[in-house]
Amino acid sequence: MRAAWYEKQGAARDVLRVGEMPDPIPVKGEVRIRIAASGINPGDIKKRQDAFGVGMTYPRVVPHSDGAGRVDQVGGGVSSQWLGRSVWCFGAQSYRPFGTAAEFTVVPLEKIAPLPDKVTMDQGACLGIPGITAHRAVQVAGPLTGKTVLVQGREVPWASLRLNTHVLRDSM
Repeated sequence: MRAAWYEKQGAARDVLRVGEMPDPIPVKGEVRIRIAASGINPGDIKKRQDAFGVGMTYPRVVPHSDGAGRVDQVGGGVSSQWLGRSVWCFGAQSYRPFGTAAEFTVVPLEKIAPLPDKVTMDQGACLGIPGITAHRAVQVAGPLTGKTVLVQGREVPWASLRLNTHVLRDSM
Protein backbone atom coordinates (compact mmCIF):
# COMPACT_ATOMS: atom_id res chain seq x y z
CA MET A 1 0.00 0.00 0.00
CA ARG A 2 1.01 3.62 -0.42
CA ALA A 3 1.64 5.60 2.77
CA ALA A 4 3.41 8.65 4.20
CA TRP A 5 5.74 8.21 7.18
CA TYR A 6 8.64 9.64 9.10
CA GLU A 7 11.58 7.95 10.82
CA LYS A 8 12.98 11.06 12.49
CA GLN A 9 11.34 14.21 13.78
CA GLY A 10 11.46 17.61 12.16
CA ALA A 11 9.85 19.80 9.52
CA ALA A 12 7.56 17.97 7.09
CA ARG A 13 9.71 18.87 4.07
CA ASP A 14 12.74 17.31 5.78
CA VAL A 15 11.33 14.11 7.28
CA LEU A 16 8.13 12.96 5.53
CA ARG A 17 8.52 10.15 3.02
CA VAL A 18 5.92 8.65 0.70
CA GLY A 19 6.23 5.14 -0.62
CA GLU A 20 5.07 1.55 -0.47
CA MET A 21 4.82 -0.52 2.68
CA PRO A 22 3.05 -3.80 3.58
CA ASP A 23 -0.72 -3.71 4.08
CA PRO A 24 -1.67 -3.86 7.78
CA ILE A 25 -3.67 -6.85 9.00
CA PRO A 26 -6.18 -6.48 11.84
CA VAL A 27 -5.72 -8.66 14.93
CA LYS A 28 -8.31 -9.60 17.51
CA GLY A 29 -10.65 -6.68 18.30
CA GLU A 30 -9.47 -4.52 15.38
CA VAL A 31 -10.79 -3.44 11.99
CA ARG A 32 -8.92 -2.40 8.88
CA ILE A 33 -10.21 0.72 7.14
CA ARG A 34 -9.56 1.59 3.51
CA ILE A 35 -8.90 5.30 4.09
CA ALA A 36 -10.80 7.76 1.89
CA ALA A 37 -9.86 10.90 3.86
CA SER A 38 -7.19 11.54 6.49
CA GLY A 39 -7.60 14.34 9.03
CA ILE A 40 -4.60 16.29 10.29
CA ASN A 41 -4.61 18.01 13.66
CA PRO A 42 -2.17 20.28 15.53
CA GLY A 43 -1.13 17.34 17.73
CA ASP A 44 -0.04 15.37 14.65
CA ILE A 45 2.28 18.20 13.64
CA LYS A 46 3.57 18.68 17.19
CA LYS A 47 4.44 14.97 17.49
CA ARG A 48 6.32 15.06 14.18
CA GLN A 49 8.21 18.20 15.30
CA ASP A 50 8.86 16.79 18.82
CA ALA A 51 7.15 19.79 20.41
CA PHE A 52 6.36 17.64 23.47
CA GLY A 53 10.02 16.68 23.96
CA VAL A 54 9.38 12.93 24.16
CA GLY A 55 11.23 11.90 21.01
CA MET A 56 10.28 9.02 18.75
CA THR A 57 8.36 6.27 20.53
CA TYR A 58 8.45 4.08 17.41
CA PRO A 59 11.13 3.74 14.72
CA ARG A 60 8.63 4.61 11.95
CA VAL A 61 5.41 6.62 12.30
CA VAL A 62 2.57 6.87 9.80
CA PRO A 63 1.00 10.16 10.97
CA HIS A 64 -2.56 11.43 11.51
CA SER A 65 -4.98 10.17 14.13
CA ASP A 66 -8.33 10.86 12.44
CA GLY A 67 -9.77 9.50 9.22
CA ALA A 68 -12.75 8.09 7.38
CA GLY A 69 -13.28 5.23 4.97
CA ARG A 70 -14.81 1.78 4.63
CA VAL A 71 -14.07 -1.27 6.77
CA ASP A 72 -12.59 -3.90 4.48
CA GLN A 73 -11.27 -6.47 7.00
CA VAL A 74 -12.07 -7.42 10.58
CA GLY A 75 -9.95 -9.17 13.17
CA GLY A 76 -11.05 -11.97 15.45
CA GLY A 77 -14.02 -11.25 17.66
CA VAL A 78 -15.31 -8.42 15.45
CA SER A 79 -18.67 -8.90 13.75
CA SER A 80 -18.60 -9.26 9.97
CA GLN A 81 -21.48 -6.74 9.93
CA TRP A 82 -18.79 -4.03 9.97
CA LEU A 83 -17.48 -5.13 6.56
CA GLY A 84 -18.22 -2.53 3.88
CA ARG A 85 -19.54 0.05 6.36
CA SER A 86 -18.53 3.68 6.09
CA VAL A 87 -16.87 4.75 9.35
CA TRP A 88 -14.82 7.53 10.89
CA CYS A 89 -11.98 6.82 13.27
CA PHE A 90 -10.01 8.67 15.91
CA GLY A 91 -6.84 7.90 17.78
CA ALA A 92 -5.36 5.79 14.98
CA GLN A 93 -1.90 7.18 15.75
CA SER A 94 -2.43 7.82 19.46
CA TYR A 95 -0.02 5.56 21.35
CA ARG A 96 0.37 3.56 18.12
CA PRO A 97 2.80 3.91 15.20
CA PHE A 98 0.25 3.62 12.43
CA GLY A 99 -2.09 6.50 11.52
CA THR A 100 -4.39 7.41 8.65
CA ALA A 101 -1.88 8.93 6.19
CA ALA A 102 -2.02 5.68 4.24
CA GLU A 103 -4.31 3.66 2.00
CA PHE A 104 -5.24 1.49 5.01
CA THR A 105 -5.14 1.77 8.77
CA VAL A 106 -5.91 -0.72 11.51
CA VAL A 107 -7.60 0.44 14.73
CA PRO A 108 -9.36 -1.12 17.72
CA LEU A 109 -13.12 -1.38 17.22
CA GLU A 110 -13.73 1.17 20.01
CA LYS A 111 -11.91 3.82 17.94
CA ILE A 112 -14.47 3.81 15.10
CA ALA A 113 -18.05 5.00 14.64
CA PRO A 114 -20.50 4.57 11.77
CA LEU A 115 -20.47 7.49 9.34
CA PRO A 116 -24.02 8.78 8.69
CA ASP A 117 -25.12 8.66 5.04
CA LYS A 118 -25.30 12.45 4.73
CA VAL A 119 -21.78 12.99 6.07
CA THR A 120 -18.99 12.95 3.48
CA MET A 121 -15.71 11.11 4.02
CA ASP A 122 -13.91 14.48 4.19
CA GLN A 123 -16.26 15.63 6.94
CA GLY A 124 -15.91 12.30 8.74
CA ALA A 125 -12.13 12.66 8.81
CA CYS A 126 -12.61 15.89 10.82
CA LEU A 127 -14.81 14.46 13.59
CA GLY A 128 -12.25 12.80 15.89
CA ILE A 129 -9.88 15.13 17.74
CA PRO A 130 -11.98 18.30 17.10
CA GLY A 131 -15.10 16.56 18.45
CA ILE A 132 -13.27 15.23 21.49
CA THR A 133 -11.79 18.69 22.11
CA ALA A 134 -15.21 20.36 21.87
CA HIS A 135 -16.76 17.77 24.18
CA ARG A 136 -14.01 18.24 26.78
CA ALA A 137 -14.23 22.02 26.53
CA VAL A 138 -17.95 21.93 27.25
CA GLN A 139 -17.68 19.30 29.99
CA VAL A 140 -14.82 20.92 31.92
CA ALA A 141 -17.26 23.13 33.85
CA GLY A 142 -19.15 20.09 35.13
CA PRO A 143 -22.60 18.68 34.41
CA LEU A 144 -24.71 20.56 31.87
CA THR A 145 -28.09 19.68 33.32
CA GLY A 146 -30.15 22.87 33.55
CA LYS A 147 -27.46 25.01 31.87
CA THR A 148 -27.52 26.86 28.57
CA VAL A 149 -24.72 26.18 26.11
CA LEU A 150 -23.99 28.66 23.29
CA VAL A 151 -22.70 27.10 20.06
CA GLN A 152 -21.50 29.64 17.48
CA GLY A 153 -20.39 29.38 13.88
CA ARG A 154 -21.42 28.41 10.39
CA GLU A 155 -21.90 24.77 11.35
CA VAL A 156 -24.21 25.44 14.31
CA PRO A 157 -26.84 22.80 13.36
CA TRP A 158 -24.18 20.09 12.98
CA ALA A 159 -22.32 21.15 16.14
CA SER A 160 -25.55 21.26 18.11
CA LEU A 161 -26.50 17.78 16.98
CA ARG A 162 -23.08 16.38 17.98
CA LEU A 163 -23.17 18.20 21.34
CA ASN A 164 -26.68 16.95 22.07
CA THR A 165 -25.65 13.40 21.18
CA HIS A 166 -22.73 13.56 23.65
CA VAL A 167 -24.80 15.21 26.39
CA LEU A 168 -27.61 12.68 26.06
CA ARG A 169 -25.22 9.73 25.98
CA ASP A 170 -23.24 10.99 28.98
CA SER A 171 -26.34 11.73 31.06
CA MET A 172 -27.77 8.23 30.72
